[in-house]
Amino acid sequence: MPIYEYSALNIKGKTVNDIIDAESIGAARQKLRAANIYPTSIKEVYDTASAKKDEIPYLSRLFSQKVKQPEIAMMTRQLATLLAAGFPLVSAIYTLIPQSGSAIFKRILSQIKDAIEEGSSFADALALYPDTFSDMYINMVRSGESSGTLELVLERLADISEKQQALNNRIRSALTYPVLMFIMGLLVLYFLLAYVVPRITTIFSDMGQVLPAPTRFLIATSELFQSGWWVILLGIVLIMVGFSRLKKSDKGMYWYDKTKLSLPGFGNLTTKLAVARFARTLGTLLENGVSLLQALRIVKNIVGNRLIAESIETAATDVEKGGGLGKSLEAAHIFPHISIQMIQVGEQSGELETLLHKVADIYENDVETTVVGLSTLLEPVIILFMGVIVLFIVLSILLPIFEMNQLIR
Repeated sequence: MPIYEYSALNIKGKTVNDIIDAESIGAARQKLRAANIYPTSIKEVYDTASAKKDEIPYLSRLFSQKVKQPEIAMMTRQLATLLAAGFPLVSAIYTLIPQSGSAIFKRILSQIKDAIEEGSSFADALALYPDTFSDMYINMVRSGESSGTLELVLERLADISEKQQALNNRIRSALTYPVLMFIMGLLVLYFLLAYVVPRITTIFSDMGQVLPAPTRFLIATSELFQSGWWVILLGIVLIMVGFSRLKKSDKGMYWYDKTKLSLPGFGNLTTKLAVARFARTLGTLLENGVSLLQALRIVKNIVGNRLIAESIETAATDVEKGGGLGKSLEAAHIFPHISIQMIQVGEQSGELETLLHKVADIYENDVETTVVGLSTLLEPVIILFMGVIVLFIVLSILLPIFEMNQLIR
């Protein structure tokens, strides 16, 4: 049934903003007037029939907007609060639809509400939108529904999403200033080479002598930036397209993930971030009643690296045969030694979930400290790099001038 978002005046003359489901806009107006509410504007949020008719799979995937993770985290927290307050699930979702900031999320929540009203479980309704809700999210909701603790599961999901978002925000804020400095440095360098250097080097054209090698290199580079900028731009575009095509192939993605892990410094950081995500997600799934084998198969899809995912899949196979998780992960030689030891201790003591959360805490803090340290180091490196470039430009300009002075003497 279509859902409409309306703005109206109640019997006291106050403005009311809410949603209503009805067969048509006319039916929605009648329902509102029957409740002594007088609409000033009505806008359709979602219509099941028209959505199915107008859907073009390729174009919808290419141009459709995606729901942001902070929106999902906020919705999860609000839904848990409403359920804990005694709201029925359908009523709670109906209440949250107008609170959503994006139209796409309003449509998704409306579809989920309709699916539940038609007899689907909440988890099955969420599974219709794999691009919005992860496997971990869906399986934890299914576990919460079967155990009757859906509001607790939703609170834990909100905690996980908020922690991951907070970590991403701290990493992003730590890298913002160095990246901004680098971009500004490139713009200044382009301005020098494309506009300043050509005006200065024109005085060397009438010298009638061979210019020093650094000056010739500077003039050639300046001409490239001035008249051949499109070649540079084309090269950057071709590199980006080639890199994108490489990542779409299985072999290319495998090589890319392997290269990330082998890079000095960055590889260690990538491994720690993946291990933290693995430990946090696996611990949360196990706490909510998901079996270890099913949890491992879910977690392998969210670590973000093919090599690590393969090691988790191999560990799942070994666990299915009766082996230990820690020993199986150790055989891959990817996971840090401390994480392996803590997982083995958790298996032996029966507190695997607790130890996994401690592993996540350790490596999340380690990643944040490392990123902050790298960002602090990047600032002087970028300044030094720009200083060397500017020094080279200045010396390349001054060398012919010094030679002219010697000839005059």
